[in-house]
Amino acid sequence: MASTSAGERGTRVHVVSDVHGNARDLARAGEGADALVCLGDLILFLDYADHSRGIFPDLFGVENAHRLVELRTARRFAEARELGARLWAGIDGDRAAVIERAVRKQYTELFAAFPTPTYATYGNVDMPPLWREYARPGTRVLDGERVEIHGRVFGFVGGGLRTPMRTPYEIDDEEYAAKIEAVGEVDVLCTHIPPEVPELVYDTVARRFERGSRALLDAIRRTRPRYALFGHVHQPLVRRMRIGATECVNVGHFAGSGEPWVLRW
Repeated sequence: MASTSAGERGTRVHVVSDVHGNARDLARAGEGADALVCLGDLILFLDYADHSRGIFPDLFGVENAHRLVELRTARRFAEARELGARLWAGIDGDRAAVIERAVRKQYTELFAAFPTPTYATYGNVDMPPLWREYARPGTRVLDGERVEIHGRVFGFVGGGLRTPMRTPYEIDDEEYAAKIEAVGEVDVLCTHIPPEVPELVYDTVARRFERGSRALLDAIRRTRPRYALFGHVHQPLVRRMRIGATECVNVGHFAGSGEPWVLRW
């Protein structure tokens, strides 16, 4: 990371989201920055661009991964769940234990790649109970909390809302709204999912609207942060738009680009 003489040249914070197993680039993501912010989705369960990568193809093969992506893209979620159930029936051992072992292997590599300091929150595919085991000194995990970084207040809200995908860290709208409320007024509002705006939640490759948060949109309009930063939608119709006084930015699909989004002041 950069030296602490940020006041002489201004402050530079690098922001990443949707890391999905890209530990190699994550290890370089903080170069030249005073801090790294991570907006979650560290785990790679299934790469929609490369069906050979992730926990699912490691367990069940590329052909089954390709079929699962086809079903989900077509929004045939019941058939996708049936496929998964058949495949898991052929695996020895407890399903939860098999997944946890694979997740732990990824977390070991990914948390070791975080520079100091890192401020991180969870994505919808993450497993929050494991994070406290892997977060080292210099990595601060925040969810429904605020922190000051070089004179600006950052608020963090992790996770996603309920969907037919049933990813690990999906919560009810009310619980999510309570975390947004707990953060209150901040300079930079950091979340995994976007506000509920059609242009921000539509994925042009998956060809579907992902879930955004109405509570987040209301908070942006009410509290007017300078920035609202998020990820989750890998190929959004619109990456950046202004809502009132707030610049809303999808910081990008880090797993694919390997490049952080840069915030300077």
